[in-house]
Amino acid sequence: MIRTLGSYFAHLRKFVRGIRPRDRTPVQSRWPHRFRQFLLLFLAFVILPIAWSLVPFKVTGQTETEPPTVESPESAADDDSETNDLEDNLEKFDEAIADTEPQEGLFSLYRNDKKNALFLELQPQQLDKNFLCAISLASGIGERGLFDGMPLQNLLFYFHRVNDKIEFVVRNVYFRTRPGDPMARSLDRSFSDSVLAVLPIKSIHPDRQSLLVDLNTLLLDGRDLSGLSAMIPFMLRGSYVRDPEQSRFSRVQTFPLNVEIETVYGYTGGEDSFTNLEALPDNRGFTLRLNYSISALPENNGYRPRLADNRIGYFITAYRDYADENRKEAFTRYINRWHLEKQNPDAPLSPPKQPIVFWIENTVPVEYRDAIREGILAWNKAFEKAGFIDAIEAREMPDDAEWNPADVRYNTIRWMNSFDPWFAGIGPSRVNPLTGEILDADILIDGNIVRLIQKEFRNWVGEEPTASTQFLGKTLGNDLLCLPGITGDMEIATSEGATDRRATAVPTPLKGFVADMMERYDLCYGMEAPQQFAIGSLGLSMFHNALPSGPEMETYLNQYLTFLVAHEVGHTLGLRHNFHGSTMLAPEQLHDRSITRTKGLVASVMDYVPVNLAPPGVEQGDFYPVVVGPYDEWAIEYGYKPLEAMSTALERRDLEAIARRAGDPELAYAPDEDTMDILNPGANLFDMSGDMLQFSRWQLDNAREMWERLDKRYPVSGESYSEVREIFDMVYFFYIRNVMNATLYVGGQWFNRNHAGDREGRLPFEPVAIEKQRESLALLQEYVFDDNALQFPPQLLNKLAPDRWYHWGSLPIVFPLDYPIHQRILLLQRLVLRALLSDQRLTRLHDLELKAQPGEILTLTELFDTLQRGIWTEVLDNRDGLTEISSVRRSLQREDLGLLMNMVLRRSPVPEEARTLAWYQLKQLREAIDRTVDKRGKHLETASKAHLQETRARIDKTLDAQIQSF
Repeated sequence: MIRTLGSYFAHLRKFVRGIRPRDRTPVQSRWPHRFRQFLLLFLAFVILPIAWSLVPFKVTGQTETEPPTVESPESAADDDSETNDLEDNLEKFDEAIADTEPQEGLFSLYRNDKKNALFLELQPQQLDKNFLCAISLASGIGERGLFDGMPLQNLLFYFHRVNDKIEFVVRNVYFRTRPGDPMARSLDRSFSDSVLAVLPIKSIHPDRQSLLVDLNTLLLDGRDLSGLSAMIPFMLRGSYVRDPEQSRFSRVQTFPLNVEIETVYGYTGGEDSFTNLEALPDNRGFTLRLNYSISALPENNGYRPRLADNRIGYFITAYRDYADENRKEAFTRYINRWHLEKQNPDAPLSPPKQPIVFWIENTVPVEYRDAIREGILAWNKAFEKAGFIDAIEAREMPDDAEWNPADVRYNTIRWMNSFDPWFAGIGPSRVNPLTGEILDADILIDGNIVRLIQKEFRNWVGEEPTASTQFLGKTLGNDLLCLPGITGDMEIATSEGATDRRATAVPTPLKGFVADMMERYDLCYGMEAPQQFAIGSLGLSMFHNALPSGPEMETYLNQYLTFLVAHEVGHTLGLRHNFHGSTMLAPEQLHDRSITRTKGLVASVMDYVPVNLAPPGVEQGDFYPVVVGPYDEWAIEYGYKPLEAMSTALERRDLEAIARRAGDPELAYAPDEDTMDILNPGANLFDMSGDMLQFSRWQLDNAREMWERLDKRYPVSGESYSEVREIFDMVYFFYIRNVMNATLYVGGQWFNRNHAGDREGRLPFEPVAIEKQRESLALLQEYVFDDNALQFPPQLLNKLAPDRWYHWGSLPIVFPLDYPIHQRILLLQRLVLRALLSDQRLTRLHDLELKAQPGEILTLTELFDTLQRGIWTEVLDNRDGLTEISSVRRSLQREDLGLLMNMVLRRSPVPEEARTLAWYQLKQLREAIDRTVDKRGKHLETASKAHLQETRARIDKTLDAQIQSF
């Protein structure tokens, strides 16, 4: 644009020089020429720039505006003629809306309750204009993801007239250029908008020339705009279809800037043998209410999009920018944020012209509202770094409020209840897809979390597994895939030798839905956060004798709610997860309230934080973060600090100055996608402190102490033994989490998102120090592989009785009725061993030999030797007094043997270097078994002797096998 204006003024100077008189004349005779020059300059510098500013124009990095529609007089005349002909064939407007109740607002609506009819009046100027339609569930069934308030779709759409019909069209905002650019014609031909519905014109107003359309066609009879009907069969695992006879309009409200329409959909079916919805009285039918919120987009409100930076975690509005093909980057990316302006732009700290207001819904229990308010207002500390005082307000929704929480004009904290919860909280927001401006937000909190205080663990711990499933039902469930070292396509072996490939467990339509929810809201469907919460309440009960309704437990619950709400409010401010945030403090600082109440327990509340349970002998500090951290303040500064630059593009320099601080360890950032690779120990869920190995060791000791106290103190007189089993499994899952966290150090690399030249910047990849990798292996040997790692008193194991209630919502265990302790222990060992010997990790270790100096990293050879010494100790040590190899150790050794054999036989994809080492390990093991059998064979009990002889035979067959190509 600057080059264009420069060219314009250069031509103007030439023009002015061209009209200057060439001959010298007296002063009085030159006056007319001076006057003409004055008029020309006035025209050039005043009138034309004003006119220029009124022409739609976009430069890269600024807001996209809708190109004007230009229509030739001939086509307009033809349309007038067609309109007149069409009016003659349509119902009269007054007759069409007879017996309806009119409602005026953004659109005029006409409703007839008796006929279940709803009409919408479109003004001529509303055609081809962008509107936003946000669709959410206004009621649910309490399970399988159908929860009240769940967001479904955000559609940027427009109404387009084609002859006697109106098209409902979703605008394609992924490809853009500046208005008026000839490239726009090519984009229009290359990429399509999406027509989702076609509505017949019912009538045309004779004076206003407005068009009347039937919303039944759009919202009840036609295609499901939400896409929910297509997903329900997969979500509920039954052939459910929407029944038009049961569908109707419910609440309808109109306002100047939005329209709220609630529909009721009836679904029938579910007669498949595998459909079992426990929250329904009858599987064959249910109803859902959907809220359609149609709103106008803000116009000329001064909002300026802000460019994104990959060092700072914001949700992003992105498009492929064709305005300048010489750009290095094909995409323009804006962060999603609210429109905040200072009341006093010159003041270092100023209240906003319009604060972000969150309403605590009147469904929230009164006793939790203060904690929720604290979670909302915690962010004002961060906004002060951006120059705002009281940027966020928290208000309570009156009991007699007539407005609906789904109304686009209100941001709400909503309380929901479910039978089968998927999450503890979720913070979706509504965003202008052209600019990234956040327009509305509604946070959902699942009230089931409170029941954990009363020890109702069943809904959270889940069902018992059968003998054929090696994982703990919902105790692991989807969270198994979130554990470090476990990837989506890992095969979990079952007792029958079959495999369960978890990656194929989610149907394709649901994968798309979940992926979309993850992209828009960082939504995680695991329930480990409440399980962590349950562990904390159990720790309070066991270590501090806290009562479920006592003051200590109340403080604990309020801390969790404050943290949970602060986390979800962060999402609604535009922030993504930061799973590096929990690594800020040293382990010894975690329970120092003088630090955690000022600087913060974590660098970012956008992390998934475990319960900060003090180890034995340490005074308990804060269980959860109660203030936002340094990263949160920095991110808000980047997103919301007012900048003096005149355009989005010119802000880049000021934003770069803020982002260059990314090298500060407290500002490290790692979103969801960084945790999907077993690379960076710092990018992890439910870890804590800058030394995760020390923290994990503390929590593993806590778990062992819980098991010991469980044996001594539970059950209380008169209570069922089933509670002991439930707590045992809950602690077991807690144990698995902390063990798997430790595996990340082996072959790990610190991954930094720094840019070249950042303050304290480092290279993107740095191998984990060899001392830490060795410490990790030593921890795993002590807490997983050692014969004494998981030993329980027989008395405790004989207390683990299953729940025997048999009714809806509670099915008793039929088989196995007793507790499969060997399977439980082997599951943990199998997870760890397969994680350590996975192709991904072995490849990394092999590559690290070229990425670090000799002696600085753990080698493949050292890994294989360390594992073999720890797992086959009884054989390799050649103990003189060896008489037995325990059953737990025999199971572990078979697992290790199978993995080595699969490598040698090319049944598993690993580096060739690892195959060679596996072959060598088997040969060494074969020789050690020979020595042990020769020396101690007659002293070994039968099971141990048979185990060694079978192992030797399997090794012989493997080493002698004909090698096939993989």
